[in-house]
Amino acid sequence: MKTTLLAAASALALSAAAAQADYALTILHTNDFHARFEPINKYDSGCKAEDNDAGKCFGGSARLATAIATARASTNNSILVDGGDQFQGTLFYTYYKGKLAAEMMNRLGYDAMTVGNHEFDDGPEVLRGFMDAVKFPVLMSNADVRREPHLADVLKKSTVIERAGEKIGLIGLTPQDTDELSSPGPNVIFSDPAAAVQGEVDRLTAEGVDKIIVLSHSGYAVDQRIAAETTGVDIIVGGHSHTYLSNVSDRASGPYPTWVNGVAIVQAYAYGKFLGRLDVVFDDDGKLKSATGEPLIMDAAISEDAGVKARIAEAAKPLEEIRNHVVAQAAAPIDGEREHCRTRECEMGNLVADAMLARVKGQGIDVAIQNGGGLRASIDAGPVTMGEVLTVLPFQNTLSTFQLTGAQIVEALENGVSQVEEVAGRFPQVAGMKYVWDPKQPAGQRIVEVLVKGPDGFAPIDPDKLYGVVANNYMRAGGDGYKVFKQALKAYDYGPGLEEVVADYLAASNGYTPYLDGRISTR
Repeated sequence: MKTTLLAAASALALSAAAAQADYALTILHTNDFHARFEPINKYDSGCKAEDNDAGKCFGGSARLATAIATARASTNNSILVDGGDQFQGTLFYTYYKGKLAAEMMNRLGYDAMTVGNHEFDDGPEVLRGFMDAVKFPVLMSNADVRREPHLADVLKKSTVIERAGEKIGLIGLTPQDTDELSSPGPNVIFSDPAAAVQGEVDRLTAEGVDKIIVLSHSGYAVDQRIAAETTGVDIIVGGHSHTYLSNVSDRASGPYPTWVNGVAIVQAYAYGKFLGRLDVVFDDDGKLKSATGEPLIMDAAISEDAGVKARIAEAAKPLEEIRNHVVAQAAAPIDGEREHCRTRECEMGNLVADAMLARVKGQGIDVAIQNGGGLRASIDAGPVTMGEVLTVLPFQNTLSTFQLTGAQIVEALENGVSQVEEVAGRFPQVAGMKYVWDPKQPAGQRIVEVLVKGPDGFAPIDPDKLYGVVANNYMRAGGDGYKVFKQALKAYDYGPGLEEVVADYLAASNGYTPYLDGRISTR
Protein backbone atom coordinates (compact mmCIF):
# COMPACT_ATOMS: atom_id res chain seq x y z
CA MET A 1 0.00 0.00 0.00
CA LYS A 2 2.84 2.36 0.92
CA THR A 3 4.53 1.72 -2.44
CA THR A 4 1.27 2.43 -4.24
CA LEU A 5 0.80 5.71 -2.37
CA LEU A 6 4.37 6.78 -3.12
CA ALA A 7 3.89 6.00 -6.81
CA ALA A 8 0.66 7.98 -6.91
CA ALA A 9 2.26 10.94 -5.16
CA SER A 10 5.21 10.80 -7.53
CA ALA A 11 2.89 10.74 -10.54
CA LEU A 12 0.91 13.65 -9.17
CA ALA A 13 4.09 15.65 -8.61
CA LEU A 14 5.26 14.93 -12.14
CA SER A 15 1.86 15.97 -13.49
CA ALA A 16 1.96 19.22 -11.53
CA ALA A 17 5.49 19.91 -12.75
CA ALA A 18 4.42 19.35 -16.33
CA ALA A 19 1.45 21.67 -15.88
CA GLN A 20 3.69 24.32 -14.37
CA ALA A 21 6.07 24.00 -17.31
CA ASP A 22 3.39 25.06 -19.77
CA TYR A 23 3.51 28.74 -20.62
CA ALA A 24 0.22 30.54 -21.37
CA LEU A 25 0.13 33.89 -23.18
CA THR A 26 -2.68 36.08 -24.49
CA ILE A 27 -1.84 38.00 -27.66
CA LEU A 28 -4.00 41.08 -28.22
CA HIS A 29 -3.56 42.63 -31.64
CA THR A 30 -4.72 45.24 -34.13
CA ASN A 31 -3.74 46.08 -37.70
CA ASP A 32 -4.45 48.68 -40.39
CA PHE A 33 -5.96 51.17 -37.95
CA HIS A 34 -5.56 54.00 -40.47
CA ALA A 35 -6.15 56.87 -38.04
CA ARG A 36 -9.71 55.81 -37.13
CA PHE A 37 -9.52 57.41 -33.70
CA GLU A 38 -13.21 58.24 -33.81
CA PRO A 39 -15.89 55.54 -34.20
CA ILE A 40 -16.73 54.33 -37.70
CA ASN A 41 -20.00 53.36 -39.35
CA LYS A 42 -20.74 50.08 -41.16
CA TYR A 43 -19.00 51.45 -44.25
CA ASP A 44 -15.77 52.02 -42.26
CA SER A 45 -16.11 55.79 -42.61
CA GLY A 46 -16.93 58.56 -40.14
CA CYS A 47 -19.78 57.96 -37.72
CA LYS A 48 -22.10 60.78 -36.68
CA ALA A 49 -22.29 61.43 -32.95
CA GLU A 50 -26.03 60.73 -32.87
CA ASP A 51 -25.51 57.39 -34.66
CA ASN A 52 -22.78 56.46 -32.19
CA ASP A 53 -25.07 57.33 -29.28
CA ALA A 54 -27.75 55.15 -30.90
CA GLY A 55 -25.37 52.17 -30.91
CA LYS A 56 -24.91 52.02 -34.68
CA CYS A 57 -21.14 52.47 -34.81
CA PHE A 58 -17.93 50.54 -34.20
CA GLY A 59 -14.39 50.99 -33.03
CA GLY A 60 -12.62 54.18 -32.09
CA SER A 61 -9.75 54.54 -29.65
CA ALA A 62 -12.08 54.90 -26.66
CA ARG A 63 -13.72 51.50 -27.25
CA LEU A 64 -10.36 49.87 -27.92
CA ALA A 65 -9.07 51.23 -24.61
CA THR A 66 -11.94 49.60 -22.72
CA ALA A 67 -11.65 46.31 -24.59
CA ILE A 68 -7.90 46.09 -24.06
CA ALA A 69 -8.22 46.84 -20.35
CA THR A 70 -10.96 44.21 -20.00
CA ALA A 71 -8.92 41.60 -21.88
CA ARG A 72 -5.84 42.27 -19.79
CA ALA A 73 -7.85 41.87 -16.60
CA SER A 74 -9.02 38.43 -17.74
CA THR A 75 -5.49 37.01 -18.02
CA ASN A 76 -2.34 37.31 -15.97
CA ASN A 77 0.01 37.28 -18.98
CA SER A 78 -0.59 39.27 -22.17
CA ILE A 79 1.00 41.38 -24.87
CA LEU A 80 -0.51 44.00 -27.20
CA VAL A 81 0.96 44.29 -30.71
CA ASP A 82 0.10 45.93 -34.03
CA GLY A 83 0.45 44.69 -37.62
CA GLY A 84 1.21 48.10 -39.18
CA ASP A 85 -0.50 50.95 -41.04
CA GLN A 86 -1.43 53.15 -38.13
CA PHE A 87 -0.83 56.08 -40.52
CA GLN A 88 -3.12 57.58 -43.17
CA GLY A 89 -6.86 57.47 -43.73
CA THR A 90 -8.54 60.40 -41.97
CA LEU A 91 -8.01 64.10 -41.30
CA PHE A 92 -6.43 63.14 -37.98
CA TYR A 93 -3.42 61.90 -39.91
CA THR A 94 -3.47 64.83 -42.32
CA TYR A 95 -3.20 67.21 -39.38
CA TYR A 96 -1.16 65.31 -36.77
CA LYS A 97 0.84 62.94 -38.97
CA GLY A 98 2.07 60.26 -36.53
CA LYS A 99 1.86 62.29 -33.34
CA LEU A 100 -1.67 61.32 -32.28
CA ALA A 101 -1.07 57.69 -33.23
CA ALA A 102 2.01 57.64 -30.99
CA GLU A 103 0.09 59.25 -28.13
CA MET A 104 -2.79 56.79 -28.35
CA MET A 105 -0.61 53.71 -28.76
CA ASN A 106 1.44 54.73 -25.72
CA ARG A 107 -1.76 55.32 -23.76
CA LEU A 108 -3.17 51.91 -24.73
CA GLY A 109 0.12 50.24 -23.82
CA TYR A 110 1.36 48.57 -27.00
CA ASP A 111 4.42 46.35 -26.68
CA ALA A 112 5.57 46.44 -30.33
CA MET A 113 4.46 47.05 -33.92
CA THR A 114 5.76 46.45 -37.41
CA VAL A 115 6.18 49.12 -40.06
CA GLY A 116 3.35 49.22 -42.61
CA ASN A 117 3.79 50.69 -46.07
CA HIS A 118 1.70 53.74 -45.12
CA GLU A 119 4.15 54.52 -42.32
CA PHE A 120 6.39 55.71 -45.18
CA ASP A 121 3.76 57.95 -46.82
CA ASP A 122 5.50 61.11 -45.66
CA GLY A 123 9.01 59.72 -45.89
CA PRO A 124 11.47 58.28 -43.37
CA GLU A 125 11.62 61.52 -41.37
CA VAL A 126 7.98 61.34 -40.23
CA LEU A 127 8.38 57.64 -39.42
CA ARG A 128 11.43 58.49 -37.33
CA GLY A 129 9.48 61.16 -35.44
CA PHE A 130 6.82 58.57 -34.65
CA MET A 131 9.46 56.06 -33.51
CA ASP A 132 11.03 58.64 -31.23
CA ALA A 133 7.63 59.34 -29.65
CA VAL A 134 6.49 55.79 -28.90
CA LYS A 135 7.56 53.82 -25.85
CA PHE A 136 7.81 50.48 -27.65
CA PRO A 137 9.93 49.03 -30.48
CA VAL A 138 8.94 49.52 -34.12
CA LEU A 139 10.28 46.68 -36.27
CA MET A 140 11.08 45.82 -39.90
CA SER A 141 13.31 42.91 -40.84
CA ASN A 142 13.10 42.79 -44.63
CA ALA A 143 14.82 46.06 -45.49
CA ASP A 144 18.31 47.47 -45.45
CA VAL A 145 18.14 50.92 -43.83
CA ARG A 146 21.86 51.45 -43.26
CA ARG A 147 22.01 54.20 -45.91
CA GLU A 148 18.97 56.05 -44.56
CA PRO A 149 20.16 58.43 -41.82
CA HIS A 150 16.73 58.78 -40.19
CA LEU A 151 16.44 55.02 -39.66
CA ALA A 152 19.97 53.58 -39.53
CA ASP A 153 20.81 52.11 -36.12
CA VAL A 154 17.28 52.94 -34.90
CA LEU A 155 14.84 50.77 -36.85
CA LYS A 156 15.49 47.20 -35.67
CA LYS A 157 14.68 43.95 -37.45
CA SER A 158 13.49 42.24 -34.25
CA THR A 159 13.36 42.59 -30.50
CA VAL A 160 13.06 40.40 -27.43
CA ILE A 161 10.60 41.16 -24.64
CA GLU A 162 10.09 39.30 -21.36
CA ARG A 163 6.76 38.21 -19.98
CA ALA A 164 6.29 36.07 -16.84
CA GLY A 165 9.96 35.14 -16.86
CA GLU A 166 10.04 33.99 -20.49
CA LYS A 167 11.67 35.60 -23.53
CA ILE A 168 9.50 36.27 -26.60
CA GLY A 169 11.08 37.16 -29.91
CA LEU A 170 9.19 39.63 -32.13
CA ILE A 171 10.11 40.11 -35.81
CA GLY A 172 8.72 42.86 -38.07
CA LEU A 173 7.82 42.71 -41.78
CA THR A 174 6.61 45.26 -44.32
CA PRO A 175 5.54 44.72 -47.97
CA GLN A 176 8.44 43.93 -50.27
CA ASP A 177 7.04 46.42 -52.81
CA THR A 178 6.76 49.31 -50.34
CA ASP A 179 9.07 51.33 -52.58
CA GLU A 180 6.27 51.23 -55.19
CA LEU A 181 3.40 51.71 -52.72
CA SER A 182 4.71 54.55 -50.60
CA SER A 183 7.60 57.02 -50.21
CA PRO A 184 10.48 55.36 -48.37
CA GLY A 185 13.03 57.16 -50.54
CA PRO A 186 16.00 55.70 -52.41
CA ASN A 187 18.00 54.69 -49.35
CA VAL A 188 15.72 51.91 -48.07
CA ILE A 189 16.14 48.61 -49.93
CA PHE A 190 13.42 46.00 -49.41
CA SER A 191 13.95 42.24 -49.65
CA ASP A 192 12.13 38.90 -49.63
CA PRO A 193 10.14 38.47 -46.40
CA ALA A 194 10.66 34.72 -45.96
CA ALA A 195 14.44 34.97 -46.14
CA ALA A 196 14.43 37.95 -43.78
CA VAL A 197 12.29 36.13 -41.24
CA GLN A 198 14.42 33.01 -41.35
CA GLY A 199 17.55 35.06 -40.75
CA GLU A 200 16.08 36.64 -37.63
CA VAL A 201 14.64 33.34 -36.38
CA ASP A 202 18.06 31.73 -36.65
CA ARG A 203 19.70 34.61 -34.80
CA LEU A 204 17.09 34.66 -32.02
CA THR A 205 17.17 30.89 -31.65
CA ALA A 206 20.95 31.00 -31.26
CA GLU A 207 20.40 33.44 -28.39
CA GLY A 208 18.11 30.96 -26.65
CA VAL A 209 14.77 32.51 -27.63
CA ASP A 210 12.29 29.71 -28.36
CA LYS A 211 8.98 31.61 -28.66
CA ILE A 212 8.82 33.65 -31.85
CA ILE A 213 6.05 35.88 -33.18
CA VAL A 214 6.21 37.64 -36.56
CA LEU A 215 4.39 40.97 -36.87
CA SER A 216 3.74 40.98 -40.58
CA HIS A 217 2.33 43.77 -42.70
CA SER A 218 2.57 41.57 -45.78
CA GLY A 219 -0.96 40.27 -46.40
CA TYR A 220 -2.73 36.98 -45.67
CA ALA A 221 -1.40 35.16 -48.74
CA VAL A 222 2.21 36.18 -48.12
CA ASP A 223 1.89 35.22 -44.44
CA GLN A 224 0.88 31.72 -45.49
CA ARG A 225 3.90 31.53 -47.78
CA ILE A 226 6.20 32.68 -44.99
CA ALA A 227 4.78 30.03 -42.68
CA ALA A 228 5.31 27.34 -45.33
CA GLU A 229 8.84 28.41 -46.25
CA THR A 230 10.37 29.02 -42.81
CA THR A 231 11.11 27.05 -39.67
CA GLY A 232 11.02 28.21 -36.07
CA VAL A 233 8.12 30.67 -36.35
CA ASP A 234 5.25 30.04 -33.92
CA ILE A 235 2.72 32.80 -34.66
CA ILE A 236 2.20 35.39 -37.38
CA VAL A 237 0.15 38.48 -36.51
CA GLY A 238 -0.80 39.89 -39.89
CA GLY A 239 -1.96 43.04 -41.64
CA HIS A 240 -1.99 44.84 -45.00
CA SER A 241 -4.73 42.77 -46.68
CA HIS A 242 -7.44 43.86 -44.18
CA THR A 243 -8.36 40.19 -43.79
CA TYR A 244 -11.13 39.14 -41.45
CA LEU A 245 -10.42 35.72 -39.97
CA SER A 246 -13.07 34.08 -37.82
CA ASN A 247 -14.41 30.74 -36.65
CA VAL A 248 -18.01 31.96 -36.37
CA SER A 249 -18.66 34.31 -39.29
CA ASP A 250 -19.58 33.20 -42.81
CA ARG A 251 -17.96 36.41 -44.09
CA ALA A 252 -14.49 35.43 -42.93
CA SER A 253 -11.66 34.72 -45.38
CA GLY A 254 -10.41 31.83 -43.26
CA PRO A 255 -10.28 30.40 -39.74
CA TYR A 256 -8.81 32.21 -36.74
CA PRO A 257 -6.06 31.17 -36.46
CA THR A 258 -5.20 29.76 -39.88
CA TRP A 259 -2.69 26.95 -39.47
CA VAL A 260 0.13 26.50 -42.00
CA ASN A 261 3.16 24.30 -41.31
CA GLY A 262 2.43 24.41 -37.58
CA VAL A 263 2.28 28.22 -37.56
CA ALA A 264 -0.80 30.03 -36.24
CA ILE A 265 -1.70 32.99 -38.51
CA VAL A 266 -4.10 35.70 -37.34
CA GLN A 267 -5.40 39.02 -38.64
CA ALA A 268 -8.25 41.22 -37.39
CA TYR A 269 -9.70 43.08 -40.40
CA ALA A 270 -8.92 46.83 -40.09
CA TYR A 271 -9.87 50.29 -38.77
CA GLY A 272 -10.14 49.22 -35.13
CA LYS A 273 -13.42 47.42 -35.80
CA PHE A 274 -12.04 44.33 -34.05
CA LEU A 275 -9.54 43.57 -31.33
CA GLY A 276 -7.80 40.31 -32.05
CA ARG A 277 -7.37 37.93 -29.13
CA LEU A 278 -5.31 34.74 -29.43
CA ASP A 279 -4.71 32.57 -26.36
CA VAL A 280 -1.66 30.37 -26.80
CA VAL A 281 0.12 27.71 -24.77
CA PHE A 282 3.77 26.70 -25.18
CA ASP A 283 5.36 23.61 -23.63
CA ASP A 284 8.60 23.65 -21.67
CA ASP A 285 10.64 23.37 -24.87
CA GLY A 286 8.98 26.41 -26.44
CA LYS A 287 6.81 24.35 -28.77
CA LEU A 288 3.40 25.83 -29.51
CA LYS A 289 0.83 23.39 -28.10
CA SER A 290 -2.37 25.29 -28.79
CA ALA A 291 -3.68 28.59 -30.13
CA THR A 292 -7.34 29.55 -29.87
CA GLY A 293 -9.33 32.74 -30.08
CA GLU A 294 -11.57 35.06 -32.08
CA PRO A 295 -11.50 38.73 -33.09
CA LEU A 296 -13.68 40.73 -30.70
CA ILE A 297 -16.11 43.12 -32.39
CA MET A 298 -15.84 46.68 -31.09
CA ASP A 299 -19.57 47.46 -31.19
CA ALA A 300 -21.90 49.33 -28.86
CA ALA A 301 -21.62 46.58 -26.27
CA ILE A 302 -18.13 47.91 -25.54
CA SER A 303 -18.31 51.13 -23.53
CA GLU A 304 -16.08 54.03 -24.48
CA ASP A 305 -13.33 55.02 -22.08
CA ALA A 306 -14.29 58.52 -20.94
CA GLY A 307 -10.76 59.89 -20.75
CA VAL A 308 -9.76 58.63 -24.18
CA LYS A 309 -13.03 59.86 -25.71
CA ALA A 310 -12.47 63.34 -24.29
CA ARG A 311 -8.91 63.43 -25.62
CA ILE A 312 -10.00 62.45 -29.13
CA ALA A 313 -12.76 65.09 -29.04
CA GLU A 314 -10.14 67.67 -28.10
CA ALA A 315 -7.84 66.49 -30.89
CA ALA A 316 -10.71 66.78 -33.39
CA LYS A 317 -11.25 70.52 -32.83
CA PRO A 318 -8.44 71.75 -35.14
CA LEU A 319 -9.77 69.55 -37.95
CA GLU A 320 -12.56 72.05 -38.54
CA GLU A 321 -9.88 74.37 -39.87
CA ILE A 322 -8.93 71.74 -42.44
CA ARG A 323 -12.55 71.26 -43.43
CA ASN A 324 -12.78 75.01 -44.07
CA HIS A 325 -9.50 75.14 -45.98
CA VAL A 326 -9.93 76.34 -49.58
CA VAL A 327 -8.21 73.92 -51.95
CA ALA A 328 -9.27 75.39 -55.31
CA GLN A 329 -11.64 77.61 -57.25
CA ALA A 330 -14.47 76.32 -59.44
CA ALA A 331 -15.37 78.43 -62.46
CA ALA A 332 -18.94 77.04 -62.42
CA PRO A 333 -21.02 74.65 -60.32
CA ILE A 334 -19.84 71.04 -60.53
CA ASP A 335 -22.93 68.88 -60.97
CA GLY A 336 -22.95 65.83 -58.76
CA GLU A 337 -26.70 65.28 -58.51
CA ARG A 338 -27.64 61.73 -57.61
CA GLU A 339 -30.06 61.25 -60.51
CA HIS A 340 -27.47 62.49 -63.00
CA CYS A 341 -24.37 60.63 -61.81
CA ARG A 342 -26.30 57.34 -61.53
CA THR A 343 -27.80 57.43 -65.01
CA ARG A 344 -25.45 59.28 -67.40
CA GLU A 345 -22.19 61.16 -67.73
CA CYS A 346 -22.02 63.87 -65.08
CA GLU A 347 -19.57 66.65 -64.35
CA MET A 348 -18.62 65.31 -60.92
CA GLY A 349 -18.06 61.87 -62.40
CA ASN A 350 -15.67 63.33 -64.98
CA LEU A 351 -13.81 65.28 -62.30
CA VAL A 352 -13.33 62.31 -59.98
CA ALA A 353 -12.49 59.78 -62.71
CA ASP A 354 -10.06 62.22 -64.35
CA ALA A 355 -8.37 62.84 -61.00
CA MET A 356 -8.05 59.11 -60.32
CA LEU A 357 -6.50 58.40 -63.70
CA ALA A 358 -4.14 61.38 -63.53
CA ARG A 359 -2.82 60.21 -60.15
CA VAL A 360 -1.77 56.75 -61.40
CA LYS A 361 -1.32 57.22 -65.15
CA GLY A 362 2.43 56.84 -64.74
CA GLN A 363 1.93 53.38 -63.22
CA GLY A 364 0.70 51.88 -66.49
CA ILE A 365 -2.98 52.52 -65.79
CA ASP A 366 -5.19 53.05 -68.85
CA VAL A 367 -8.72 53.65 -67.56
CA ALA A 368 -10.62 54.78 -64.46
CA ILE A 369 -14.04 53.57 -63.30
CA GLN A 370 -15.89 55.26 -60.43
CA ASN A 371 -19.33 54.23 -59.21
CA GLY A 372 -21.86 57.07 -59.42
CA GLY A 373 -23.20 56.13 -56.00
CA GLY A 374 -19.90 57.13 -54.45
CA LEU A 375 -20.52 60.75 -55.47
CA ARG A 376 -22.71 62.30 -52.81
CA ALA A 377 -23.05 66.00 -53.62
CA SER A 378 -22.45 68.86 -56.03
CA ILE A 379 -20.00 71.73 -55.49
CA ASP A 380 -20.95 75.38 -55.96
CA ALA A 381 -19.03 77.83 -58.12
CA GLY A 382 -16.30 79.79 -56.39
CA PRO A 383 -14.02 78.65 -53.55
CA VAL A 384 -13.90 74.87 -53.04
CA THR A 385 -13.16 73.79 -49.47
CA MET A 386 -11.82 70.49 -48.25
CA GLY A 387 -15.10 70.11 -46.40
CA GLU A 388 -16.97 70.24 -49.71
CA VAL A 389 -14.67 67.60 -51.20
CA LEU A 390 -15.28 65.40 -48.15
CA THR A 391 -19.04 65.88 -48.57
CA VAL A 392 -18.80 64.64 -52.15
CA LEU A 393 -16.52 61.75 -51.12
CA PRO A 394 -17.35 60.86 -47.50
CA PHE A 395 -16.48 57.16 -47.55
CA GLN A 396 -12.71 57.35 -47.02
CA ASN A 397 -12.20 55.13 -50.06
CA THR A 398 -8.70 54.52 -51.33
CA LEU A 399 -7.44 54.09 -54.88
CA SER A 400 -7.21 50.52 -56.13
CA THR A 401 -5.10 49.67 -59.17
CA PHE A 402 -5.24 46.34 -61.00
CA GLN A 403 -5.30 44.62 -64.37
CA LEU A 404 -8.29 43.28 -66.30
CA THR A 405 -8.77 42.00 -69.82
CA GLY A 406 -10.81 44.04 -72.23
CA ALA A 407 -13.57 41.45 -71.96
CA GLN A 408 -13.62 41.86 -68.16
CA ILE A 409 -13.84 45.63 -68.47
CA VAL A 410 -16.86 45.24 -70.76
CA GLU A 411 -18.36 42.86 -68.19
CA ALA A 412 -17.82 45.52 -65.50
CA LEU A 413 -19.52 48.16 -67.62
CA GLU A 414 -22.44 45.80 -68.24
CA ASN A 415 -22.85 45.51 -64.48
CA GLY A 416 -22.62 49.28 -64.18
CA VAL A 417 -25.53 49.98 -66.54
CA SER A 418 -27.61 46.98 -65.48
CA GLN A 419 -29.77 48.81 -62.92
CA VAL A 420 -30.14 52.29 -64.34
CA GLU A 421 -33.93 52.02 -64.05
CA GLU A 422 -33.49 51.77 -60.29
CA VAL A 423 -31.04 54.72 -60.23
CA ALA A 424 -28.56 52.31 -58.64
CA GLY A 425 -25.19 53.53 -57.44
CA ARG A 426 -23.24 51.14 -59.65
CA PHE A 427 -23.50 53.35 -62.75
CA PRO A 428 -19.92 53.74 -64.10
CA GLN A 429 -18.36 57.16 -64.49
CA VAL A 430 -15.14 56.75 -66.48
CA ALA A 431 -11.90 58.31 -67.72
CA GLY A 432 -9.46 57.13 -70.37
CA MET A 433 -12.28 55.52 -72.34
CA LYS A 434 -15.66 56.07 -73.93
CA TYR A 435 -18.64 53.76 -74.02
CA VAL A 436 -22.03 53.61 -75.71
CA TRP A 437 -24.90 51.70 -74.15
CA ASP A 438 -28.45 50.87 -75.15
CA PRO A 439 -31.07 51.25 -72.40
CA LYS A 440 -33.65 49.42 -74.52
CA GLN A 441 -31.71 46.15 -74.31
CA PRO A 442 -31.96 43.71 -71.38
CA ALA A 443 -29.43 43.96 -68.58
CA GLY A 444 -26.20 42.20 -69.51
CA GLN A 445 -26.57 43.06 -73.19
CA ARG A 446 -26.48 46.85 -73.09
CA ILE A 447 -22.90 47.80 -73.90
CA VAL A 448 -22.69 48.63 -77.60
CA GLU A 449 -19.18 50.01 -77.97
CA VAL A 450 -16.11 50.67 -75.82
CA LEU A 451 -13.14 52.76 -76.92
CA VAL A 452 -9.89 53.09 -74.94
CA LYS A 453 -7.60 56.08 -75.28
CA GLY A 454 -4.07 55.30 -76.39
CA PRO A 455 -1.10 57.24 -77.75
CA ASP A 456 -2.83 57.58 -81.13
CA GLY A 457 -6.27 58.43 -79.81
CA PHE A 458 -9.26 56.23 -79.07
CA ALA A 459 -9.39 52.66 -80.37
CA PRO A 460 -11.85 49.77 -79.87
CA ILE A 461 -11.19 47.78 -76.72
CA ASP A 462 -9.35 44.50 -77.29
CA PRO A 463 -11.15 41.67 -75.43
CA ASP A 464 -7.93 39.69 -74.93
CA LYS A 465 -5.58 42.53 -73.99
CA LEU A 466 -4.70 43.33 -70.38
CA TYR A 467 -5.46 46.92 -69.37
CA GLY A 468 -4.48 48.82 -66.25
CA VAL A 469 -7.55 49.95 -64.28
CA VAL A 470 -8.02 52.29 -61.33
CA ALA A 471 -11.17 52.22 -59.21
CA ASN A 472 -11.91 52.66 -55.52
CA ASN A 473 -11.29 49.91 -52.97
CA TYR A 474 -15.03 49.42 -52.37
CA MET A 475 -15.60 48.50 -56.00
CA ARG A 476 -12.44 46.38 -56.15
CA ALA A 477 -13.80 44.28 -53.30
CA GLY A 478 -16.91 43.53 -55.37
CA GLY A 479 -19.07 46.39 -54.12
CA ASP A 480 -22.00 47.56 -56.27
CA GLY A 481 -21.94 44.27 -58.13
CA TYR A 482 -18.43 44.67 -59.56
CA LYS A 483 -17.58 41.04 -58.80
CA VAL A 484 -15.35 40.81 -61.85
CA PHE A 485 -12.94 43.22 -60.12
CA LYS A 486 -12.24 40.52 -57.54
CA GLN A 487 -10.68 38.46 -60.35
CA ALA A 488 -8.16 41.19 -61.14
CA LEU A 489 -4.44 40.66 -61.55
CA LYS A 490 -1.71 42.67 -59.80
CA ALA A 491 -4.25 44.32 -57.51
CA TYR A 492 -3.28 46.92 -54.94
CA ASP A 493 -6.18 48.23 -52.89
CA TYR A 494 -4.60 50.66 -50.46
CA GLY A 495 -3.52 53.70 -52.43
CA PRO A 496 -4.09 57.30 -51.37
CA GLY A 497 -7.50 58.46 -50.18
CA LEU A 498 -9.90 59.39 -52.98
CA GLU A 499 -10.73 62.72 -51.35
CA GLU A 500 -7.03 63.57 -51.20
CA VAL A 501 -6.58 62.64 -54.87
CA VAL A 502 -9.47 64.88 -55.95
CA ALA A 503 -8.41 67.77 -53.74
CA ASP A 504 -4.87 67.64 -55.13
CA TYR A 505 -6.19 67.48 -58.70
CA LEU A 506 -8.40 70.51 -58.13
CA ALA A 507 -5.57 72.42 -56.50
CA ALA A 508 -3.33 71.79 -59.51
CA SER A 509 -6.00 72.98 -61.97
CA ASN A 510 -5.45 76.70 -61.30
CA GLY A 511 -9.22 77.19 -61.44
CA TYR A 512 -11.34 74.19 -62.38
CA THR A 513 -13.94 74.36 -65.14
CA PRO A 514 -16.45 71.48 -65.08
CA TYR A 515 -17.34 69.86 -68.38
CA LEU A 516 -19.02 67.05 -70.29
CA ASP A 517 -17.32 65.58 -73.37
CA GLY A 518 -19.58 62.74 -74.50
CA ARG A 519 -17.49 59.93 -73.01
CA ILE A 520 -20.74 58.17 -72.03
CA SER A 521 -23.59 58.08 -74.53
CA THR A 522 -26.67 56.04 -75.41
CA ARG A 523 -27.87 54.58 -78.67
